[in-house]
Amino acid sequence: MSSSTESRLTRTSAATGYTRTGFEAGRGTTVLAVRGLHGWRRLRRAAARVGRSVADTVSPAGWVVVAVAVIGLAAGLAFGLLEFAVAGGAAALLLLLSVPFLFGARAYEVTLRLAHDRVVAGTPVEGRLVVANVGRRTALPGRVDLPVGDGLVDVHVPLLRPRHEIAETVVIPTRRRGIVTVGPARTVRGDPLGILTREATWQETHTLYVHPVTTALRSTATGLIRDLEGSPSRTIVDADFSFHALRPYVPGDSPRQVHWKSTAKTGAMMVRQYEETRRSRMILVVGRGGDEFADDDEFELAVSAAASIGVRGIRDVAVVTGAEIPEFARGRMRTFRTLTTISTRTLLDDFAGLDRGVNPSPLREVASLASTRHGDASIAFLVCGSPLTPTQLQSAALAFGPEVAVVALVCAPTAEPGIRRLGSMTVISIGLLDDLRQLLAKGAQS
Repeated sequence: MSSSTESRLTRTSAATGYTRTGFEAGRGTTVLAVRGLHGWRRLRRAAARVGRSVADTVSPAGWVVVAVAVIGLAAGLAFGLLEFAVAGGAAALLLLLSVPFLFGARAYEVTLRLAHDRVVAGTPVEGRLVVANVGRRTALPGRVDLPVGDGLVDVHVPLLRPRHEIAETVVIPTRRRGIVTVGPARTVRGDPLGILTREATWQETHTLYVHPVTTALRSTATGLIRDLEGSPSRTIVDADFSFHALRPYVPGDSPRQVHWKSTAKTGAMMVRQYEETRRSRMILVVGRGGDEFADDDEFELAVSAAASIGVRGIRDVAVVTGAEIPEFARGRMRTFRTLTTISTRTLLDDFAGLDRGVNPSPLREVASLASTRHGDASIAFLVCGSPLTPTQLQSAALAFGPEVAVVALVCAPTAEPGIRRLGSMTVISIGLLDDLRQLLAKGAQS
């Protein structure tokens, strides 16, 4: 009995021990498999990084040299073709000699400084590009590419010893109005043949605002641009500038408003009454549509004219223009954009970025939206090009009420400057920016 029991216990223990050993072995195999999977993924990521680095380093000409080296050496060694072997060896030697030119690509430190961040169109801006070798070894010659708007400026960097630097003057063209992004600078290291190249990019960028050309206008207190110092309204108030009448004193009136001469004559206290002076508000509606200007020269002239008027009346002007309409909402949506008139600088910055739209709201609809938003306007300028007909201009002018004086400013370099009446609207045609100053002064005298 006891031996049978011992036999069963022994078998049970053996079975139990076998099961435990099998479990431990299975878990170990699973751990090894997981580790192997992670290692394979890391290897693939590392291989992908190396592949991208090689693809970025080898130029198209370099790939030709690589192909010649591989094909030449393989064909020469396999078939005993001496010419192929020599060509392949020469190509391989070129690749080998190109490698040292890649060293030190990160040894440069590039700094760009601009003399101004806002200029008028036509005024060139000078920038100072400083390249320093911050490494411990001598840096081989290289190149710095500096993006300037849609263009690229190349600066050659000679051999630089450690802790030395060079400074180059970069002239940034500003022939046309716009917003120019300068940078980020990119250093390019490579061999003279352009087989291998290595680039490093700095994140520093500068934004250069090229403002439109403007002309100085006379005071806007008279003439076509009405009384920006204020025009009297029908509202009677107790304190303002435009005297209206006298009335008897009532408790609560300010003693400062008492008219003592009339009080002495009548024997009763009399106080002054005034008409409330309302500051005039001017609206500039600038067209952007492709069919509202014959060419880019007309649009540039219109922007300069609008900017000149806006700068003159910066405190009392609202500048609006058509905003882009999404393709899916064409014909069902009206929208406009208001330029920032906090200061002359902010207004000119917005004018610098104004361009002819792809699908903006037409001038007539922008005028309608502007008249609704700015109900206190006393004068409105409709700035456009030569394609708009008198009927279209009158349609846009009808968006404003009868109390608003509307001036259509037609800008066309080939137009004959002049002023004419078109119904209740004044039409000013200018061919040059100086015409605007002369015609506004003429309108002020008439």
